[in-house]
Amino acid sequence: MNFIGKKVAIVHDWLPLIGGAERVLEQIVQIFPGADIFTLFDFLDEKQKGLFRGSKITASYLNRLPYVEKYYRKLLPFCPQAIEDFDLSEYDLIISSSYAVAKGVITRSHQTHVSYIHSPARYAWDLTHQYLKESNLNRGLKGYLAKNLLSKFRVWDYRTANGVDRFIANSNYIAKRVYKTYRRQADVIYPPVDIDHFEYCDRKEDFYLTASRMVPYKRIDVIAKAFAQTPDKKLKIIGDGPEMAKVRAAAANAPNIEILGYQSGEKLRENMQKARAFVFAAEEDFGIVPVEAQACGTPVIAFGAGGAFETVIDYYGDNSANATGVLFDEQTPEAIKEAVGKFENVRSLISTTNCRANAEKFSQENFKTQFKNAVEKTLSECENRDIRAYA
Repeated sequence: MNFIGKKVAIVHDWLPLIGGAERVLEQIVQIFPGADIFTLFDFLDEKQKGLFRGSKITASYLNRLPYVEKYYRKLLPFCPQAIEDFDLSEYDLIISSSYAVAKGVITRSHQTHVSYIHSPARYAWDLTHQYLKESNLNRGLKGYLAKNLLSKFRVWDYRTANGVDRFIANSNYIAKRVYKTYRRQADVIYPPVDIDHFEYCDRKEDFYLTASRMVPYKRIDVIAKAFAQTPDKKLKIIGDGPEMAKVRAAAANAPNIEILGYQSGEKLRENMQKARAFVFAAEEDFGIVPVEAQACGTPVIAFGAGGAFETVIDYYGDNSANATGVLFDEQTPEAIKEAVGKFENVRSLISTTNCRANAEKFSQENFKTQFKNAVEKTLSECENRDIRAYA
């Protein structure tokens, strides 16, 4: 495909399912229809691939390993070489959508490389000790081998940052991590949220809502513990996953908590529209769900770190005319209880229309406009650089 006369390749880490990063990829493909996609692993069915509008998808040689979908995450030692194995020499513009290794693709001096960073690989950088401890790899021979692998990965990851002409981070939170990791400045373009799907509703009912995949860092069990201690406030929990037993235990003997398990997208939207407030206790790089809740006109009670600090406007003092929720400082039941109590006191002052207006800043159209402009700017800068180099 030609974009200002350029042939475009998009490099994405892997395609095991459709998640937040793949929704970003979908919007990038809409900006560059017909661009070729390169990825390490492709496990999508034909219906899911329809999101990418017929773009040719090329998977790495690792994708041909038998039953690879069951263990692909364990192939990290081979991923840098596999991503470098893609020959992109025929393309003028390379766009990487990266949270692991995609930005490490090899490019030539005349090619322009724009990298949309969801996050530098956390397990190799700021969360490496937590990752090793949780994986029981912090001691012994296996621990030594894992630490050695991650050390080599960090060298490769830092070096390949030099091949990127412009970094774009999905939040200011990630932009700071990009600078800390690679010593490179990053523009910030927030991920696209389908706010049109999450329709505005100003009729709220007497319950709070949280929804997530049940994994440890989401802290759904902490939310359940907080509401178990406040029996006068109803909580609905939507989602499923490996932490479900822990969540059920936290909600045991609490008739005010209703665990709905997995629900369809329509049911999730319906509950978001009706909830008094959405409760979010994770530290996310961005966090799309709190924006979806606000698109429904629903205030958010969130842990004030990571992306939520940028997507939820906290109610505080006299400077709260545009507030869309309440932030809390610690991932504890006590902090959540206090935040819910504060919200109850000020909820009449938090406008549902403010919530919707704030969500609209994160629309798909805004993303596409900003991303297109950033790529055009980078192409212009690189072309001017090349002209000066040969003058």
